[in-house]
Amino acid sequence: MTTRLILGLAFLFLSSGDVPRVNSLLPPAPPSAVFPPGEQIPLFPEALSAAPDGQDAAQSPANAKATTLQETSKLALIRYVSGEFAKATKSLPAGKEGLIVYVGKPLNTELMNRALATHGAAINSGDKVQITSLDFRDHQIIVDLNGGGRGKKHLRDRFHIELSGIPTMQTTTEQQETGPPGLQPGLGSTIYLDFGKPVPDLSPSDLKKLLSPFLNFAGERSAAVEWVDTLPPAMKKAIAERRPMVGMDRDEVIAAIGKPDHKVRERDSQGNDTEDWIYGEPPSKTVFVCFTGDRVTTIRQYPE
Repeated sequence: MTTRLILGLAFLFLSSGDVPRVNSLLPPAPPSAVFPPGEQIPLFPEALSAAPDGQDAAQSPANAKATTLQETSKLALIRYVSGEFAKATKSLPAGKEGLIVYVGKPLNTELMNRALATHGAAINSGDKVQITSLDFRDHQIIVDLNGGGRGKKHLRDRFHIELSGIPTMQTTTEQQETGPPGLQPGLGSTIYLDFGKPVPDLSPSDLKKLLSPFLNFAGERSAAVEWVDTLPPAMKKAIAERRPMVGMDRDEVIAAIGKPDHKVRERDSQGNDTEDWIYGEPPSKTVFVCFTGDRVTTIRQYPE
């Protein structure tokens, strides 16, 4: 009897490789670690892979991907930084060469002093200045102060595509924004913020922080607030309520509801040039703000 039992158990163990049910009853073997050639093995892999302060590893700074400057961010920078007032904390040179600032590196004071000695100071420390223009390049943001030092833009022919689809050449006189009275292009200073790579996505506060070694924005009243204060009460109320209003110009509409999603230019039955600013997409709520000349003449909303 004992011999039969031993033989039976031996047969069962020997045949377990061909019986799936027997394998499923065995505990799984721990997986063997595979290390790529030349890879260093950390002493404490769990501790090294954990994000600091309990932060999820997928959201840790090491895994975050820096994005380039978005179009919506450009609009925000133009709206909330261009036109703002500040007090200069350093003298800034005149001339179109301006001052090149390499972001992330110490300020080259020798280069700055050389520019001041060569071109003179367009802005002195303690002066009240205004950011009159922002220009975006692949690796740079160009900041003009008090009209900038780059001079006036040349008039150029602009190429127009009419609604009929036939291209025509039309010469137009392009007016450059000159900022407040007394601030003329070419008489101010220009700061070139050079990132040495594609400009990353920035908020208005980020840009002001980059300019903080030269400009102090604290205590200066916002230019946007000062401008709104000059408007008639009805316009101020409409902007505060975030709604367009007949009689507004383009700046006032942007202040109220922002830039449009689309623009359509055409000519009405009386031969007047009109421009529709379209907010939204049908069949969702869509608002059409129609300009005749420089002012809003009609506002239509679908569905009503």
